[in-house]
Amino acid sequence: MAGRKSDFTLTKLDDLFTTQAQRDEEQLSKIRDIPLELIDDFPDHPFKVRDDEDMMQLVESVKERGVITPATVRQKEDGRYELVSGHRRKRACELAGFETLRSEIVDLNRDEATILMVESNFQRSEILPSEKAFAYKMRLEALSRQGKRTDLTSNPLGRKSDGKETAQIIGEQSGDSQTQVRRYIRLTNLVPELLEFVDEGRIKMRPAVELSYLDEDCQRDVVDEIDLNDATPSHDQTIRMRKLFNEGNLTTEAIHAVMSEEKPNQKEKIVLRGDRVRQLIPKNIPVSQTEDFVCKALEHYNKFLRNRAERDSR
Repeated sequence: MAGRKSDFTLTKLDDLFTTQAQRDEEQLSKIRDIPLELIDDFPDHPFKVRDDEDMMQLVESVKERGVITPATVRQKEDGRYELVSGHRRKRACELAGFETLRSEIVDLNRDEATILMVESNFQRSEILPSEKAFAYKMRLEALSRQGKRTDLTSNPLGRKSDGKETAQIIGEQSGDSQTQVRRYIRLTNLVPELLEFVDEGRIKMRPAVELSYLDEDCQRDVVDEIDLNDATPSHDQTIRMRKLFNEGNLTTEAIHAVMSEEKPNQKEKIVLRGDRVRQLIPKNIPVSQTEDFVCKALEHYNKFLRNRAERDSR
């Protein structure tokens, strides 16, 4: 029927006139052992490479079996290579004393390389909030630029957006909701000290997002108050600070006043074992009156201690 879209995808011309063996050989021809000194890290790479226990295990694996899965690089105009995927493998090779990194050379532009870099690193078992934040931001910007350059809103892997917002597409592919993706991206507006608190779990997502709307000076005042009080702000406190900031009233004194408030979860709690306390309370005292009985008993005991101290001092 005229004007109807095809129900199948046309095979690439290369696939029509080449055998699978030839295509495999062509793929292998793009895999080389590239000197480490010629490989540059991806610009503003958001994922940290740590020399931790997992890295030491990877180093031992590389020493025994080499790099099993090649890294992914793209060649730059100056003849050097840019690492797209495989920053941990590159570091492992450095620690193992290798001079080269087995890599596959791909033909990608910057935005396509950014999307692939983020996708490949999201396979890690542990990802810090800060890593997710900058990775989501980089991918969002790359996908947005890609949509502006062409009349097709699709990524390099061929998945069309079907009119969806870019943040929604990222969320569907990563397992986070569109709202959560945007929250993570907001974290990139935090000063490094606050972002570190988020990574450490000292500040939760929602309070951190509220703080991200403050300017740098106000955020650093919050950092000073956290150090002074050894306590991070609650969600309610950050909401009020953001409101004061929007009204132009968030001074250093106002931040101190809000942050100095005692939060319910910071009040000192005394925990008494119910079975032990109950043994010392007469059976005719109902449970509802336990607190009053304990307080009166303590008052009498304190009075006894004061009287004994007075006698001893005579």
